[in-house]
Amino acid sequence: MNESWVTVVGNAATRPDFWETAAGVAVARFRLAVTVRRWDRGRDAWTDAYTSFYTVWTWRTLAANVAGSVSLGEPLVVHGTLRVRERERERDRPVQGEGGGAAAPAAPGADSGGGADQPRRWVTAEIDAMAVGHDLTRGTSAFRRVSQAKPLLNTLTGTTSP
Repeated sequence: MNESWVTVVGNAATRPDFWETAAGVAVARFRLAVTVRRWDRGRDAWTDAYTSFYTVWTWRTLAANVAGSVSLGEPLVVHGTLRVRERERERDRPVQGEGGGAAAPAAPGADSGGGADQPRRWVTAEIDAMAVGHDLTRGTSAFRRVSQAKPLLNTLTGTTSP
């Protein structure tokens, strides 16, 4: 078990996308923005530094609960395993979420990561979440337990009731 377990505090940068796999497994995915804040002695105030973005993946019951509980901009605490992946796509194909058009050409003199025929490469940080919750240092939350419906066993006949 050489996985990197992380706990990250940030804000939901997107609404959760929810779907079920062909096998019926619930999946939810959202982006988490984490902005570093530092104390500026010169101004005697907190200032924002850089922002990191993580794609958070949730599965099964956690996925269904995240889809029903998390909204855009809410402060969250995410605990799970960190994966850093290198991705690649062809230059003429649009990136998901770009509106379906062709990728914009690089500005003159800009580093495009290779020629026009070269694939575009980037690195993404993903978290396979084991737990997701609201950051209660920044607000309140009302918890509702979810109970899964289980059929009742009829002791007289040995069958289950609907």
